[in-house]
Amino acid sequence: MFVLLSWWDRWFSRFLSWRVRHISERSFIVFLSLLVGIITGLAGVFLKNSVHFTHQFFTERLQIDSGSLLFFVYPFIGILLTSLFVRYFVREDISHGVTKVLYAISRQNSIIKPHNNYSSMVASTITIGFGGSVGTEATIVLTGASIGSNLARFFRMNYKVMTLMIGCGTAGAIAGIFKAPIAGIVFTMEVLMLDLTMTSLIPLMIAAISSFVIVYFLMGEGVVLEFAVQSHFALANVPYYILLGILCGLVSVYFIRMNLRIEKWITGFTNFKRILIGGALLGLLIYVFPPLYGEGYSSLKALLNNNGDMLLSNTYFFDFRNHGFVVVFYVVALIFIKVVATALTNGSGGVGGVFAPSLFTGGVTGYLIATLINMTGLVHVPVSYFVLAGMAGVMSGVMNSPLTAMFLIAEITGGYSLLVPLMICSVTAHLTGRGMEPYSIYARRLAMKGDLITHNKDKAVLTLMKLNNVIETDLQTISIDATLGDLVKKVSRSCRNIFPVIDEKEALLGIVLLDDIRKIMFNQDLYDKTFVRDFMTTPPTVVDVNDPMDVVMKKFEDTQAWNLPVIEEERYIGFVSKAKIFNTYRRVLQHFSDE
Repeated sequence: MFVLLSWWDRWFSRFLSWRVRHISERSFIVFLSLLVGIITGLAGVFLKNSVHFTHQFFTERLQIDSGSLLFFVYPFIGILLTSLFVRYFVREDISHGVTKVLYAISRQNSIIKPHNNYSSMVASTITIGFGGSVGTEATIVLTGASIGSNLARFFRMNYKVMTLMIGCGTAGAIAGIFKAPIAGIVFTMEVLMLDLTMTSLIPLMIAAISSFVIVYFLMGEGVVLEFAVQSHFALANVPYYILLGILCGLVSVYFIRMNLRIEKWITGFTNFKRILIGGALLGLLIYVFPPLYGEGYSSLKALLNNNGDMLLSNTYFFDFRNHGFVVVFYVVALIFIKVVATALTNGSGGVGGVFAPSLFTGGVTGYLIATLINMTGLVHVPVSYFVLAGMAGVMSGVMNSPLTAMFLIAEITGGYSLLVPLMICSVTAHLTGRGMEPYSIYARRLAMKGDLITHNKDKAVLTLMKLNNVIETDLQTISIDATLGDLVKKVSRSCRNIFPVIDEKEALLGIVLLDDIRKIMFNQDLYDKTFVRDFMTTPPTVVDVNDPMDVVMKKFEDTQAWNLPVIEEERYIGFVSKAKIFNTYRRVLQHFSDE
């Protein structure tokens, strides 16, 4: 075994050396993007089929009847099995896939652990196959990003290329799972917020197209939601699409906040209690509202065909399906409860994303508005168009991605002639929700910690910088009880003009500036009579070692200082200077942006 590994290391090192000499980095990036797209496409095919056949086995073959307790049992079993898999096999939290990708880019040098190539797919198959009310999209995004990151790392590429390959994996994932290559590229730019140029777009396009071709070849031309546009967009319906967009924006704010609150609440319990309470509540919700079972695309298909009464199938409300107001109240309940079911699924131990739940909630919202408008009898609007526009609207608000929402719905339904209403609804929802929730559901946790890369290049570069890399520790410290003579000895050995004053526990008490003692430092009569405490001053502010770089720069701006002390739980660590930050900033900026 050791001989084989040694042979492999020698051969691979020779290959890398040959590659550097004969293949340019730009050409190799093209090859890597193609490879990432192909492998991600295969992963998407595996995930879609595994979830489909698992879901089919537990529904069609076992013939779940109306009101069956299996609706209650299955989700609980899925969460239990997923939790056991994650806890004893993966041994790492793999939920919130898109958030983990964002965190890897900003705080882990674009390194994603290899087990994410497969672990999320296995866990998501169990969760969704057993009826968990989440989607597969975040799972395949994390998988694709992991494939890109690990391939780039395998070939010893730098951070910039690894980040680009993460983008390629993400674009390929969305392109494959939805058969929507344009949406995959736009999603990467909007949600991952990479600072991309035209040179970077080529690998993204290659990855998205190759993944799409692989999925198309292996699974045929069927799309997630088949829909045929029957008539052209009517200008008279613009006010209603604006109204729908506003409502979708409000729903998206509710979706984000409720999702985070429910997850925070359920994760407050211990592992066993979380599984028990979360699984039981999820099972109860799905038992009462069967459309919450799984991803929910079958319900969306029914809504697109204006068969809202089909939502009441397998429920105790089925006998009231012909009562319009009963259907309306049931639809309203689905809008508010879907996010609860999603949060319970993820919070109690399941693995899945909010992509499909946001589409489901948006589609139901669009159906509700269209139904209410038509019930007035004053005007008639096409229900299916409002379902599609609602899907785009809520997705736009939840993910802070109006372009992705617009192109995704157009691609997965083939409704390109509806781009105008999709655009109206997604932009209106985005503007409505952005005023109350500036960050997407993926970015909100990271943004509050200062870990989020944005399209603002200054903030993006500051996010990539680490405070530990710019702390200066070559300053001579002095005790508060030291004399002027002791300080002069420190001055003679130091090349700095700042002297931190500390106590016996190394806690920072203040600073002494060379300018403050310059007039008396040569008066030897004062060496034993004057103490450090007599001319010690307080720094304008201090920097905590855990402060993100944008907070550090804000402190420099507020105090107009050029040097600030760094502490960790009141213990002196060192100093950080504005000059060193600027020098590091220039190096990171060049590495981050250079083509």
